[in-house]
Amino acid sequence: MEHHAFDAIVIGAGIAGATAAAHLSATRRVALLEAEETAGYHATGRSAAIWIRNYGSPDARIFTAASRGFFEAPPPGFADAPLMRARPVVHLAPADQVADLRAMIAEGADMREIPLDRVRAMVPALRPGYAALAAIEADCFDIDVAAMHQGFLRQARAAGGALALRSRAGRIWRQGGAWHAETASGAVFSAPVVVNAAGAWGDEVARIAGLAPIGLQPKRRTACIIDPGAHDCADWPLLGDAGHSWYVRAEARRKLMVSPADETDSDPCDAQPDEFDVAVAVDRMQQALEIPVSRIEHRWAGLRSFTPDRGLAIGVGTEKGFFWMVGQGGYGMQTAPAAGRLLAALVAGQDPGDLAAAVPLCDPLRFARKAAA
Repeated sequence: MEHHAFDAIVIGAGIAGATAAAHLSATRRVALLEAEETAGYHATGRSAAIWIRNYGSPDARIFTAASRGFFEAPPPGFADAPLMRARPVVHLAPADQVADLRAMIAEGADMREIPLDRVRAMVPALRPGYAALAAIEADCFDIDVAAMHQGFLRQARAAGGALALRSRAGRIWRQGGAWHAETASGAVFSAPVVVNAAGAWGDEVARIAGLAPIGLQPKRRTACIIDPGAHDCADWPLLGDAGHSWYVRAEARRKLMVSPADETDSDPCDAQPDEFDVAVAVDRMQQALEIPVSRIEHRWAGLRSFTPDRGLAIGVGTEKGFFWMVGQGGYGMQTAPAAGRLLAALVAGQDPGDLAAAVPLCDPLRFARKAAA
């Protein structure tokens, strides 16, 4: 049996695993185990991410704010191009959503009302009469997901780490003070620390290791690409309703991505788009925007996995050396730099510094404590 000894094992090579491996690699030699043929095949490879300060759970917002500096100034050589491109986010409220939008403005940071004629100047396709109120978050930006993901993978490899593709962990056990993971090929990786960054498969990995799941629920989200016709949408803001039932954003500069912002419960799987959801996305978009749609150019779906309270789960579990890095939901990209930094600090037993407020919020043991109460 082929055996490989490391200082840490990370299971899952999507953005959570890549970020964890990169931050751990500063002081540890890391093995990154990925079940698929490519890293980031599932949620990461299907993400069209944007940094939105006011999006997500309370702990996600802490990580989002703390990650901004990384996007603005990544380490030298991390990526060949900027990781961010400015794109405001505009929230529209039809008459029945005005109260929701006013609450969002009151609770959010750097969100303000914007006159509807200003929105129409930015998005000429906006239908008159659709919205009764609008708000803007002007400091948001698109994230180059592929560049960030590859940058973290390079950091881990440069520090002596190994990326093992097609290496699904079929057995995980603790013996002699170390965790062991046997892959489908029969190779065994061992280390004092194992990080469960398996995304939608996070609970499955815990069960394989003989540990209790935390209640992760993968949810499918659908998106499609259309041609906006005569409109040049390259500099449009991300646009959606306050009820979070649809949104659009420019894709590949001259195309428009449309989503019904769906959250359909799913088992862990290779998510595929549902034609009904595609139709719903186009219908809701056309209620707000005067854009004819003659065909769908591309459609896809991905899984966004949530914990029971929709917060992240980052930290040690019920067994020594077993750490969780899951539950990123729809905010995994914008939280990744700070989330990886916290994971590394917790593994090392170090002071989390500016992320201290997030520690109790994302503690994986909170679910076990609640169940026992």
